Amino acid sequence: MATTFHTGSSSRTLWWTGWIISGIVVLFLLLDGISKVMMLAPVVDATAKLGYPLDAIRPIGIIDLVCAVLYAVPRTALFGAILVTAFLGGAVASKVRIEEALFGQILFGVYVGILAWGGLYLRDNRLRALLFQRT
Repeated sequence: MATTFHTGSSSRTLWWTGWIISGIVVLFLLLDGISKVMMLAPVVDATAKLGYPLDAIRPIGIIDLVCAVLYAVPRTALFGAILVTAFLGGAVASKVRIEEALFGQILFGVYVGILAWGGLYLRDNRLRALLFQRT
C-alpha cells in the first residue's frame, strides 16, 4: 500500500506521527523476533513457561520478523498489519491460557496491536478514506 499525503501541514503531521508510532511497533517486533532467533535465555525461559517446545522458538521469531518487515514496507503494510494482529492475538491467547495478570502481560499484545493499526491509519490516507467512507 503506497503511502501518500497531501501538501497540507495537518496531513504531513498525521503522516509523520503515523510513522513514529509504526516505528515503535516495528522496533518492538524486531527486538522480539531477533531475541527469539538468537535464543536468548530469558526468551527461552518465557516461551517455555507458555508451554511452547524449544524448537518452536526460532520459527516463531522468524514469523515475527517477517511480520515486522511486511508491516514496515508501505506496499505491504496493510497485509503486515493483519499478520501482526494475528501474531499478537496468538501471544495474548497464550498468556491468557497460563493466567498471567490481565493488565500487565496479557494486554501488552493488545496495546501493540492498537498502536500498529493506529500508526497505519495515520500514515495512509487511503485507509482513512476507506474506514470513514460516506455512502
